[in-house]
Amino acid sequence: MELRDIEIFLTLADELHFGRTAARLHLTPARVSQSIKQQERRIGGPLFERTTHNVRLTPLGRQLRDELAPLFHGVRQSVERARQTASGTSGTLTLGTMGPQAWMIDKIVQLFQTRHPNARLLHRDINSVYPLDLLRSGDVDVALLWLPIHEPDLTVGPVTHTSPQALMLAATHPYADRDSVCREDFGDLTFIAHNSSIPAYMEEVFQPFHTPSGRPVPRGPLVTNWEDQLKAASSGQAVIAAAAEAARFYPWPNLVYLPIRDAPSVRWALVWRTAAETPLVQAFAQAGTDLTADL
Repeated sequence: MELRDIEIFLTLADELHFGRTAARLHLTPARVSQSIKQQERRIGGPLFERTTHNVRLTPLGRQLRDELAPLFHGVRQSVERARQTASGTSGTLTLGTMGPQAWMIDKIVQLFQTRHPNARLLHRDINSVYPLDLLRSGDVDVALLWLPIHEPDLTVGPVTHTSPQALMLAATHPYADRDSVCREDFGDLTFIAHNSSIPAYMEEVFQPFHTPSGRPVPRGPLVTNWEDQLKAASSGQAVIAAAAEAARFYPWPNLVYLPIRDAPSVRWALVWRTAAETPLVQAFAQAGTDLTADL
């Protein structure tokens, strides 16, 4: 019995209707009927009882269905696993994200895992002070990063989402009782500093070096990671401009989050090393593209 004939039999056993079976398998009802008759001749007994209005499995048909179904599904799964291995969509993919940003692309992750069940997805947290390092070292295959990114060795994939900006500051800060701030206010505030190799054009998305009128934006304590930033802000040593969703995930009692009225929304995208693009990377990017085509 050919695999196609087994599929026809199992589909008819499920639908109990020749027309629906034919439509489901993109065949003609005559082709379905011919296949069933051939199988019944080979086996030597009827598999279905057919009347003008009903199609029912015979006891022989139920026995064959119960024994064939798990075998057939096992064969299909084996073929699919082999196909994924051949196409490179099995193996391990390491995804790098920053804190709550992993939650922001949860649907993309779910779609990727549904499409590629044999791929193993590992998660790594990216240090927001050194956002490109794990990608360039090869410790992550795909990173979720804020734009713009104009690096010759990196490919920027689909934009996954956008985030408003908020200013994070201590509850005791003089600005804490305001409803919002603007970027001109940055000239009167002290932001964190770092020794990272982050491109200046990426840093100024959140922390511009000058206000709109040209005043310098002061830098203060050095930080090396996100926890340092939170502590610098909560202690009143500095303020931080961050994606607004940080307020939901880091609701410290001594922190206040203020909307930044004139800050552009931050665009997040999947990024990978151009020289290290693999079928798994392409598959993950495709999941992002399919879910975010309207952005």
